[in-house]
Amino acid sequence: MPIDAAKAVAAEPRSAEIAWDHKDVQLYHLGVGAGVPATDPDELRYTLESRLHVLPSFATVAGAGMGVVGGLSAPGVEINLASVLHGGQSVTLHRPIPVRGRAVSSSRVAAVYDKGKAAVLVLRTEASDDDGPLWTSDAQIFVRGEGGFGGERGPSVRTELPDRDPDRTVERPVREDQALLYRLSGDWNPLHADPEFAKLAGFDRPILHGLCSYGITLKAVVDTLLDGDVTRVRSYGTRFAGIVFPGETLRVRMWRGDGRIQVAVTAVERDDAPVLADTLVTYA
Repeated sequence: MPIDAAKAVAAEPRSAEIAWDHKDVQLYHLGVGAGVPATDPDELRYTLESRLHVLPSFATVAGAGMGVVGGLSAPGVEINLASVLHGGQSVTLHRPIPVRGRAVSSSRVAAVYDKGKAAVLVLRTEASDDDGPLWTSDAQIFVRGEGGFGGERGPSVRTELPDRDPDRTVERPVREDQALLYRLSGDWNPLHADPEFAKLAGFDRPILHGLCSYGITLKAVVDTLLDGDVTRVRSYGTRFAGIVFPGETLRVRMWRGDGRIQVAVTAVERDDAPVLADTLVTYA
């Protein structure tokens, strides 16, 4: 069987040293739509090195996102990458991410679930520096055609939205060149840039990275309901429910609770087609 669940989970973590500085952080922020308007003091916190703070979703690209790559090549995992879909993502912050840093990133297969027609790999990446843990990042990877091996089905992450109007709704335009800019942070999949490759994958044009929508959404939540303070974010998780085409507009609906914000994201131009679902930000 291409996936040996027991072998994959039992494998030793793979560790690598990663480093980043203000240029990596600024590039990531531009890739998720920061800097509009360019001279807005609130936006300068994302783009100007003398005022810079770090959006917590930067954890998904620190070190060029090598944790996911390492997990897909773990012992017991032999799969066709064409059958792989990024199903969900979560990041837990142990403390604010510094603007410049060096860390050890350790990645492993934390779980393998049997969804019947597909297997789900939970690829966990933990980053620590000399001062201790920084973040834990879980990527849920669907592998089509690899289910049915008799394993645990795994937890359900479906959550009901509150039965009331959102506390806030904002719209965030996605630039035509957003995917071209975002891929410079490390995800070079031609699906997001090459029209011919996109057609082979079944799309009439390149699509936006799911993790780009993920970053755009967290920025919208921080700027709208958390007073622009990235250090208040404790965790952020989502399920990727649909695609986004560059040039579209994301509608971000937010419901605020006690220490938690539920979020739903849709594509405005396609009759509010779902983009991110079961999305939760916890905060202090």
